[in-house]
Amino acid sequence: MTIQERRVVDEVSGWLRIYDDGSVDRSWVGPPEPKFMVDPVSAHEDFIDGIAVQDVDTKMGPRVRVFMPETRPKEDTNEKLPVILHFPGGGFCISEPDWFMYYAVYSKLAKLGRAIVVSVYLRHAPENRLPAAIDDGFSALLWITSLARAETHDSWLTGRADFNRVFLIGDSSGANLVHEVGARAGKTDLCPLKLGGSIPIHIGACRSTRSRSELEMPQTPFLTLDMVDKFLSLALPIGSTKDHPITCPMGPAAPPLSGLHLPPILYCMAEKDLFIDTQTEFLEALKEGGKNVDVFVSKNMTHSFYLNKMAVDHDPETKAETEGLFYAIIDFVKRH
Repeated sequence: MTIQERRVVDEVSGWLRIYDDGSVDRSWVGPPEPKFMVDPVSAHEDFIDGIAVQDVDTKMGPRVRVFMPETRPKEDTNEKLPVILHFPGGGFCISEPDWFMYYAVYSKLAKLGRAIVVSVYLRHAPENRLPAAIDDGFSALLWITSLARAETHDSWLTGRADFNRVFLIGDSSGANLVHEVGARAGKTDLCPLKLGGSIPIHIGACRSTRSRSELEMPQTPFLTLDMVDKFLSLALPIGSTKDHPITCPMGPAAPPLSGLHLPPILYCMAEKDLFIDTQTEFLEALKEGGKNVDVFVSKNMTHSFYLNKMAVDHDPETKAETEGLFYAIIDFVKRH
């Protein structure tokens, strides 16, 4: 079958098309204006604006992209930097650490927060349904653990990373991975590595029945109800609904949160997020389960607003709320 003969059998508008031969096309075909945000940014081992970037084959699982802040003057050459392990969002179906939107956010976070950011190239659904992305996220954490144990070596992290202060961070579906990887970590001996905390940003917590906020809050190019339904139908194990524990961690099918050993949590929300009602349900379940949770709410903002570089650059309110989110994350990392 030639490419010309292929037929689209399913799609998520602008983001993804599945053909009848099983192939998947993730090239952006929506409006041209936002395309730059999903264009890849090449790694650069020279420092540009205080940050160098390297793609690393861990040989233990997925590739990772490392954002390294520039060394300070001589008196700080022995400075050890916290490690922030990042899981990209995208409904478990799209997005890469080298997308410009992630480069803009996580290079800035690494620079401002004096932290090493390690972003994971996750396997995507539908070719690799869940729990493949969770396995990849946890494998990346085990790779960092192997560095802490001196079982492996990385020219950038070994010697500069503070393995006593490792944090998990993720946006949207990546925040679901933060919870799942954190739960697995709580059952695993990672010594001498220590998880300082986890930072789920705008977690994709949902359920089969629509919440009020899903019906009433504004939909955006970063999150529509159609995207949620399509992505999760492609990503969850076959036969599962959105009540699956990965997407409904507060639901009856999920393990009791009181039995999970989780690190301190910075739970980030946005007032106009489609998911805010179900995120609140999960937040209350975490509190009832006795978890250590700080909450940060971005005022008047929608889901994953800080990734929208056009809005950050041109709307003063979005820019201010993005900076507020950055500094909440940096403060959390400094305190743990």
